[in-house]
Amino acid sequence: MPDHIVSSYDTDLEDLRRSISEMGGIAEKMMTDASNALVRRDVPLAQAVIAADRRLDTLQREIEERAILLIARRQPMAIDLRETVSAIRVSNDLERIGDLAKNVAKRVVAIAEQIQPQKIVIGVQHMSDLVQEQLKDVLDAYGSRDTKAALDVWERDDAIDALYNSLFRELLTYMMEDPRNISFCTHLLFCAKNIERIGDHTTNIAETIDYLVTGVNSLAESDRPKNDASNYATVDLPLPGASA
Repeated sequence: MPDHIVSSYDTDLEDLRRSISEMGGIAEKMMTDASNALVRRDVPLAQAVIAADRRLDTLQREIEERAILLIARRQPMAIDLRETVSAIRVSNDLERIGDLAKNVAKRVVAIAEQIQPQKIVIGVQHMSDLVQEQLKDVLDAYGSRDTKAALDVWERDDAIDALYNSLFRELLTYMMEDPRNISFCTHLLFCAKNIERIGDHTTNIAETIDYLVTGVNSLAESDRPKNDASNYATVDLPLPGASA
C-alpha cells in the first residue's frame, strides 16, 4: 500500500481515537455531575447534565458514520478492522452511559422539592462512586489497550450488582415503614438502577477491549459475574407529566 494511503488511514484511525476520548471525558463528567447533583440537590447541575447529552449523541453519530465510511473505503483487515469495529461498539456504550446519567439528572429535577432523608442517598452515592471508578479504569484500559485492567473491571461487576440488591431491599424497607417515603424512594430506586446499568456498559467496554487486542470474544462468550437477583426497576418509571 502506498505510503500516502497508509498515512491517511492512520490519520483516520487517530481521529476515531480522539473522538472516543472526547466521548469518554463527557460521559465521565456527566456521571460525576449527575451523582453530585443527586447528593447536593443541585438542580442547575442536573440540568447541565441533561444539556450535555446532546454533544455525546452528536459524537456517537459522527463516529459511527466515519467508521462505516472508513470500512467501505479502506477495507481494513485484522487489527485495523477490529480497531474500527471497536470504536463503533465503545461509542454506542458511551452514548448509553450518557443517556443513563441524563436519566439520573432528570430524577434529581423531579424530586428537588421533596423531603430527602440524606441517609437514604448515601448508599446510592457509594454505588455511584464505585461505578465512576469502573468507568475511569475501563476508559484508561481502552486508551492503553490493557486487557488485564479490562478484565479487572469486568470482574468487579459482581460487586456492583450485590450493592444494588442491597440498596433495593433497603429502599423497599423505607417505603414500607413510612408511605411518605414512597415517591422519593421510588425515584431513588430508579437512579440506582440507572447507575447499575452504567456499570454494565463499562463491562461491555471491557469485553470490547479484550476483542480488540486478542481478536476473539473470550470475555463476551464467558458468563458475566452477575449478582443481580432483582428483576424490578428494569423499566424506567415515567417522570411526572410524561406519557406512559
